[in-house]
Amino acid sequence: MTTRPAAVVVLAAGEGTRMKSSTPKVLHEVAGRSLVGHAVAAAQELKPDHLSVVIGHGRDLVAAHLAEVAPGVTTAVQEQQLGTGHAVGVALETLPELDGVVVVTYGDVPLLTGDTLHELVEQHVADGNAATVLTAHVADPTGYGRIVREADGGVGRIVEHKDADEATLAITEINSGIYAFDAAVLRAGLGRITTQNAQGELYLTDVLGLARQDGRRVGAVVTGDAWQTEGVNDRVQLAAVNREFNRRVTEKWMRSGVTMIDPASTFIDVTVVLERDVVLRPGVQLRGRTEIAAGAEVGPDSTLIDTVVGPGASVVRVHANGAQIGAEAAVGPYTYLRPGAVLETKSKAGAYVEIKKSTVGPGAKVPHLTYVGDATIGEGANIGAGTIFANYDGVAKHPTTVGKHVFVGSDSVLVAPVELADGSYVAAGSTVVSATEPGELAVARGRQRNIAGWVARKRPGTKTAAAAEAAAGDTTGTNEGDEP
Repeated sequence: MTTRPAAVVVLAAGEGTRMKSSTPKVLHEVAGRSLVGHAVAAAQELKPDHLSVVIGHGRDLVAAHLAEVAPGVTTAVQEQQLGTGHAVGVALETLPELDGVVVVTYGDVPLLTGDTLHELVEQHVADGNAATVLTAHVADPTGYGRIVREADGGVGRIVEHKDADEATLAITEINSGIYAFDAAVLRAGLGRITTQNAQGELYLTDVLGLARQDGRRVGAVVTGDAWQTEGVNDRVQLAAVNREFNRRVTEKWMRSGVTMIDPASTFIDVTVVLERDVVLRPGVQLRGRTEIAAGAEVGPDSTLIDTVVGPGASVVRVHANGAQIGAEAAVGPYTYLRPGAVLETKSKAGAYVEIKKSTVGPGAKVPHLTYVGDATIGEGANIGAGTIFANYDGVAKHPTTVGKHVFVGSDSVLVAPVELADGSYVAAGSTVVSATEPGELAVARGRQRNIAGWVARKRPGTKTAAAAEAAAGDTTGTNEGDEP
């Protein structure tokens, strides 16, 4: 039977000065989710009775973010950062009297998984420990607290790096800062710890030492995946964790049946959903709530944000945000799909096309060099190159409706609000300001007239005039004065 913790406490109050950022450290993102968002997601997998996040620096921003991404989470404010022991005490003051297991974790360890936390809790209960710490062996333990083992294999002490002597510094087993406690042991220990250390802070690690002094067992769970203990303190570490997280995400999807030509240049947020036989070419970024159906091909050099791609669609060199791309639709290259763009089955949006808040019907085509805004384009319609849907009059946006199998000639302007009926045509170069009836041809352009001799009179001595004169001479020579 899986043990359900009484509470999980996530410590996320630190300033993160090494990030050198106006954004609180725990709000920086890895794979499309904030650092604290990853911590909360892992904690929620334990289904605790209470989940509390301790906030401090940038508290208003962090609290607002948590309310958005994890509305069931409670927050506790640490007014002064006086150490990890103080932070946990602040959290417990906001919770009811707890009985059972309390897990303590951090808001800046994004690779930590719910499975690892489950293992920590189950081992803690199975061994009857007063406290259990998650540890790892690392090649360079600089900066980490060291695990000092007793002869029986239990944890005797955890010594912070700044308080360690040379022998202790040589230890490679490090403290992750992630613990499972018996609730009563934790409350009692927090009342007894002191600030007698190099930092003058209340160390949570001292609670483990006190439990050991009282004859209680302190155990450890060693993870073989040291990345799960890796915290983020600066931009270099943020980038390193991002790379590793992305490597794991891309590997997961490839093992699920997705083809990636170059995983190293493919970036996928943790919230993205992919189906089998999707092909991702180099330079693809999939962000937010993007979903790609079976058999679709994306890339190269495409960014999709909160975009749904249907089965068998082709998306090449596209930037899409909040768009829907239907089954077997073709998009790109160099296409910009803005929020509300909907391309239905087998439709097309081609090179240098921008579409916003518009629907392109089944089999309809917007092949190139066109802006479509606030429009509905019917089934099978063809929008010529250089067409502008003039949807904005300087005050309000207006709709354009293009019916089924309408043909709009190149270099036309459709001035909204306007409706083109099914089966109508628009002549190239027209500015359309009124509706058409079915089967009509709209011609809205000035009549052409050619002024003879204009170049000779207005541009004498130019290369243009010389070319015209030569061409006129050639024409005269071939049509006049020839022998029969």
